[in-house]
Amino acid sequence: MHLGTSVRLERIFNRNTNRTIIVPLDHGVSVGPIFGVVDLRDTVNKVAEGGANAVLMHKGIPRRSHRGSGQDIGLIIHLSASTDLSPYPNAKTLVGSVEDAIKLGADAVSIHINLGDETERDMLKEFGDVTSSANKWGMPVLAMVYARGPKVTNEFDVDIVKHCARLGEEIGADVVKVPYTGSPETFTGVVEGCDIPVVIAGGPKMDSHKDILEMVHGSVVAGGAGLSVGRNIFQDKHPDILVKAIHGIVHEGQSVEQGLALIDEMKKEI
Repeated sequence: MHLGTSVRLERIFNRNTNRTIIVPLDHGVSVGPIFGVVDLRDTVNKVAEGGANAVLMHKGIPRRSHRGSGQDIGLIIHLSASTDLSPYPNAKTLVGSVEDAIKLGADAVSIHINLGDETERDMLKEFGDVTSSANKWGMPVLAMVYARGPKVTNEFDVDIVKHCARLGEEIGADVVKVPYTGSPETFTGVVEGCDIPVVIAGGPKMDSHKDILEMVHGSVVAGGAGLSVGRNIFQDKHPDILVKAIHGIVHEGQSVEQGLALIDEMKKEI
């Protein structure tokens, strides 16, 4: 591995646990300025204080989210985009480059690929181009790989998620993000089939903190490398508290019950 890649990965992963808590804040492109990504400095401050390792955003947003003070946190620049207004929302296109990320002081780049979409071949070509460029610069690549298309009946099917994770590794990513398959037993197979760190996506907004913490705990038990969860964190009323509970599970080996107790205790102090 390129030394620069190793150094940058250490900025977005905990060196002691080799795991990470990433909070994506790129939703303004796909759905607009929803709650949680309006006042980005406040959101970044809160998730950083909670113990998140990195935030992820498009290249135009660091200027409105850079703080200049407070807890340090890694920066990942997202290179893919589409909108929910498009008739083809799963067709991602590149809107940035590795060089853009370097100029912004980023620690990594990310790219989104939807396997099974009619434009899969275009996304795969762009994926390959990005990993080749990133390798020259020593820039880590996080690949968000999902299965979404006419032939996909269940994107959470373990064999499909295994395929997504393995493809991320084979095209040259350093970290791959995939959906959680629902249990530690099934997710173990995903991790075993991929030799790079596997982090889980958050998916749709969940109903409770317990659901979030159980998902995170299950993925870690299965050997996962942490999470890259957006709206289930930044749309929480107290994202700093939620991230502290997640930090306890991911980096300190705590249980779901300990995480829930921490949330209840900290809320009483507000």
